[in-house]
Amino acid sequence: FLKKRPDRLNYPPQESGSSPAAEEKPLSFRSLVLTGYGGYDKVKLQVKTQKQPQLEAGEVLVHVKACGLNFAELLGRQGLYELLPAPPVTMGMEGSGVIEAVGEDVKDRKVGDRVIVLSRSGMWQEMVVVSANLTFPMPEQMSFEEGAAIPVNYLTAYMMLFEMANVRPGKSVLIHMAAGGVGFAVTQLCQTVPDVTVFGTASAPKHETIAQGGVTHPIDYRTKDYVEEIRKISPKGVDIVLDPLGGSDTQKGFSLLKPLGTLIVFGAANCVTGQKKNLLAMAKTWYNQLSLNTLKLMQSNKAVCGFHLGYITDEQLISRTMFKLLELYGQGKIKPRIDSCYHFEEVTDAFRRMHERQNIGKIILLPEAKKEEEKPKSSPEPIENVEKTEAAVNDKKEETTEEVKAED
Repeated sequence: FLKKRPDRLNYPPQESGSSPAAEEKPLSFRSLVLTGYGGYDKVKLQVKTQKQPQLEAGEVLVHVKACGLNFAELLGRQGLYELLPAPPVTMGMEGSGVIEAVGEDVKDRKVGDRVIVLSRSGMWQEMVVVSANLTFPMPEQMSFEEGAAIPVNYLTAYMMLFEMANVRPGKSVLIHMAAGGVGFAVTQLCQTVPDVTVFGTASAPKHETIAQGGVTHPIDYRTKDYVEEIRKISPKGVDIVLDPLGGSDTQKGFSLLKPLGTLIVFGAANCVTGQKKNLLAMAKTWYNQLSLNTLKLMQSNKAVCGFHLGYITDEQLISRTMFKLLELYGQGKIKPRIDSCYHFEEVTDAFRRMHERQNIGKIILLPEAKKEEEKPKSSPEPIENVEKTEAAVNDKKEETTEEVKAED
């Protein structure tokens, strides 16, 4: 769904085409930059200064108001997300904001429009240049936080349920990590189909919330064997298993399928056990992965699928699905559950909350500088010792950030 190159604001702008006026008023914006692979400290808040971008045909400049945090960014920080360019790079695949400029041939977007935005990377910054085709008008009643929470989670959930698994009335679905962003999206979308039973795994403290959200049978994966629990309720198993875990859980998911059932693997969360890459966990997940030959698959009468939104290149499919989701939002049938919002200064807290599985719903990042009167949720991260520009010296509000000036 995305351009093959990251957002151009991650790079020094080209000299050609810049007007004197643009040079007199350089663009300054806050950005979260992955400086290397490893722990939370590898993501640094920087203030970048560069020339005004020269928009190509079909592009728009968006002032980002909110960004989504996804499990893919946890993988990316550890060097485990293959679609993310090598550091230094700005992560972030989704966000929402206001269009500040439009390029030639942009007919259905204008300055001032509130939009949802998709990009392979580069969304964790205040200003982004993206294709207008990957922006979507926000409903009037939708907040920027909700807009940033919809794209990745709900596109993933919708395509798995309706494009791949063909969920229908009377079917049953197992979704792991049911209290996460995709988990809530799956649960809500299942409720748009009559008589769908949802099994959801989550820790016990989250059960009341996910049950209120539509999970028929919450299961505490920490204290119980979810396979046994499902078999007690549905001895024949389930029709659809949505697996973001990988490894041995994929094998369990396959065993739970009814004849003609569908298993969809869409993640490898079992690989992430700490702040940094864990080779043992990766090896264990790989060793325990599901292995089948086509004869066994045929004899079992089951389907095994893989889904990765980042490899969907059909922009028409993305656009059609997004507009369907916005229609469902307008009808009140889906609504993202926002777990928490963190300013860019608090990105470490956001990472930690997701990594420790504390969130119930979507975690949102806010590019806007944190107001001084707001009580910080954690101590500021140590700042790299880099040369400061004059602007950084004069602006004490950005003392906790790096100042980076793009080379001409």
